[in-house]
Amino acid sequence: MKVYADNAATTQMSKTARDTFIEYMDNFYGNPSSLYTVGQLAKVELEKARETVASCINAKPQEIYFTSGGSEADNQAIRSAAAFGAKKGKKHIVSTAFEHHAVLHTLMKLEKEGFEVTYLDVHENGIVTPEDVKNALRDDTILVTIMFANNEIGTIQPVREIGELCREHGVWFHTDAVQAAGHVAIDVEADSIDMLSISAHKFHGPKGCGALYVKKGIPVANIIEGGAQERGKRSGTENLPAIASMAAAFKEACNNIETSSEKSAKLRDMLMKGLKEIPHSKLNGDVDSRLPGTVNFCFEGIEGESLLLLLDARGISASSGSACTSGSLDPSHVLLAIGLPHEVAHGSLRLSINENNTEEEMEYIIKSVSEVVDYLRNMSPVWDDLMTGKKDFYFE
Repeated sequence: MKVYADNAATTQMSKTARDTFIEYMDNFYGNPSSLYTVGQLAKVELEKARETVASCINAKPQEIYFTSGGSEADNQAIRSAAAFGAKKGKKHIVSTAFEHHAVLHTLMKLEKEGFEVTYLDVHENGIVTPEDVKNALRDDTILVTIMFANNEIGTIQPVREIGELCREHGVWFHTDAVQAAGHVAIDVEADSIDMLSISAHKFHGPKGCGALYVKKGIPVANIIEGGAQERGKRSGTENLPAIASMAAAFKEACNNIETSSEKSAKLRDMLMKGLKEIPHSKLNGDVDSRLPGTVNFCFEGIEGESLLLLLDARGISASSGSACTSGSLDPSHVLLAIGLPHEVAHGSLRLSINENNTEEEMEYIIKSVSEVVDYLRNMSPVWDDLMTGKKDFYFE
């Protein structure tokens, strides 16, 4: 059996998205910046896509800027706030320790440029509290940037409460909604969000396309120079087939969000119940406040890389919280942020499913993970030390 369970990494394009992409490659190939008819027809379609994306998050079309993806959108949002803050003498930013690296690396660069960043504790349940945010705010705080939902453990943050808090204190609020968009309802007005990032390939759209929402009145700083596209704020000829495809995928996902979330959550709960039966395992993150399709477990006495490779041999595509698969020996910064020790964080597994998965596939995953974990433990010296009492178990 082949089971794709890494939808947090990327999703398969939907038929709607694929058909739209092909249609726009064939019929709207003109440059939207051109004055002749073919270009102006493309321009009309570009603005239709902008209206569609805006409607999905209750924004205005002129508040949407198309980007190459979530990472670019994160960079532009944070850089825009920093540029404005520097002019006003406000060089303090509040974030969390378990943001996506598109956010963390941008913040690290800003620290080298004289900004001060407060990284909030996300606690054992993987959730930052509004009270922590409030206590971190200062007179020179220009921005709070906290993700809507975590990409590794799937926990959903109290975005609305944080947004209201920021609005009350006159601080801009940016949220990386790459994992949340298309899977949970988003309303930038009701949630008091000033800037928001999305990426098409997380909700069955194409790779290499995303969007940044910026509330009207907030100045947008350029991070790509060269032309007047996107109202002069993002240079480069617009990738209309991808943009139209993203808009179609986003609309489809948002229209079906209740049905797809309900199905995904049912399958997710099956996984959580089955994997909890494995001795000395632990679900990472809050049980309830999480994305409908994301499960992250740690298993004592094993390495995540070995687990992934053996699951792949059984036809299961998954990912590990351990960064060892990218050539690093360091465990996931997300798992460390919620308090797990290095040796335990190395033995992690992320399974991210969606409405296209089945109960039969969940049963196969549970059976396979249980057998592979048992196999790896039987040849692990670390597991032997745990079983003989030379080391203490971290989980019951």
